[in-house]
Amino acid sequence: MTSAATAIVEFGGVSFAYAGRPHVLADVTLSIARGEVLALVGRSGAGKSTILKLINGLLLPTAGRVSVEGRDTRAWDGIGLRRRIGYVLQDVGLFPHMTVGDNVGVVPRLEGWPADRIGARVHELLDLVGLPAATFAARRPRELSGGQRQRIGLARALAVNPPLVLMDEPFGALDPVTRVELRREFTRIRTELGTTVVLVTHDMAEAFALGQRVGVIDDGVLVACDRPATIAASADPRVRRLVETLVRPPEQVDAR
Repeated sequence: MTSAATAIVEFGGVSFAYAGRPHVLADVTLSIARGEVLALVGRSGAGKSTILKLINGLLLPTAGRVSVEGRDTRAWDGIGLRRRIGYVLQDVGLFPHMTVGDNVGVVPRLEGWPADRIGARVHELLDLVGLPAATFAARRPRELSGGQRQRIGLARALAVNPPLVLMDEPFGALDPVTRVELRREFTRIRTELGTTVVLVTHDMAEAFALGQRVGVIDDGVLVACDRPATIAASADPRVRRLVETLVRPPEQVDAR
């Protein structure tokens, strides 16, 4: 159990519903520790992305309380909160008219950093994600592969060294080999930086590969949240449905 003193995000009895519609989330209580990677998994429409929007203040709870760094999201200035949080999306969302370097430097410019500091940070981050500035900073997003664009999206999310990064199906549009490569890169980078990450995915293998804890969302309810090994052994049928989606290679058949 994460204590309030060490939690960077807390949900206390949080529910959310749009006016006149059934609940999207129901009575979610959750603490996310500083430096933790939490993977949220569930079927489409389960409420996973709603949790991310509640964390960054794009949505406010209809019941309960969400706090970030000890402060209720209702008390945060929305823009200020979102600039404290990195966001990585499945479709990356790079600005096509900007160079790679300008894309990575967007938030530092909005924060008023001087040009020399922005340039140094862009070079540092491009090196961190394995795309050296000398080769890639002047390119446009259309000149990059899908995996390279996803790396740039991660670099942009880390630009002002946020204490928290939200990732919404970040590798879902990539081919299987590239996904595995980027998972490894993500783990290396996150370990180096110690950033707190909340990752949303519908892929149980990805949740187990990346999450230090895995939270299972089913019809708006957080039905389990624990270490991957504990989730894998769960007898809850709502968890088993997801665990059983894991693909295993076929048994080797001896040639006769």
